[in-house]
Amino acid sequence: MSVRRAASLCLLALALTGCGSEPIAAAPAPASPSVVATPAPAPTLSITDPWVKTTKEGMTAAFGTLVNNTDADVVVVSGASPLSPKVELHEVVDTDGKMVMRPKEGGFTIPARSSHQLQPGGDHIMLMGVTEEVKPGAQIEFTLTLKDGGTLQFTAVGKDFAGGKEDYQPGMDMGES
Repeated sequence: MSVRRAASLCLLALALTGCGSEPIAAAPAPASPSVVATPAPAPTLSITDPWVKTTKEGMTAAFGTLVNNTDADVVVVSGASPLSPKVELHEVVDTDGKMVMRPKEGGFTIPARSSHQLQPGGDHIMLMGVTEEVKPGAQIEFTLTLKDGGTLQFTAVGKDFAGGKEDYQPGMDMGES
């Protein structure tokens, strides 16, 4: 039995050494490029909960909260939408006890690391001569242009709203002389 055992051990040793050749080493893994995940920078300006007041025709307005993610003030100077040939940045102010809607001189300034509310009865994005009915749930595209030339593109949702005591229809006092 010891001869058989010795022969088995020799065969095993021979198999493990690869018939006397150099030991087989695993090939090194090919060098892979270094992949470093870097977070995407926060946009200069964003908007939360954007919506548009539903309308059959005429004028309407868009609302939401503009959020400045930078360490400097950001100024929105204009707006555009395929829904309307004329989009203006508006404010509602008290003039001699009467609420008057008018274009916002200089646009909307959003302070550094802060936000600016667009709401019925206050600052808003005005759409005049809308080209189609805005129904609840409609998806309306917008582009806001910033003073530095940057833009913010977003989609606002059509929403029924009866508050704000604003009509957004032709003939209302828009502060024009």
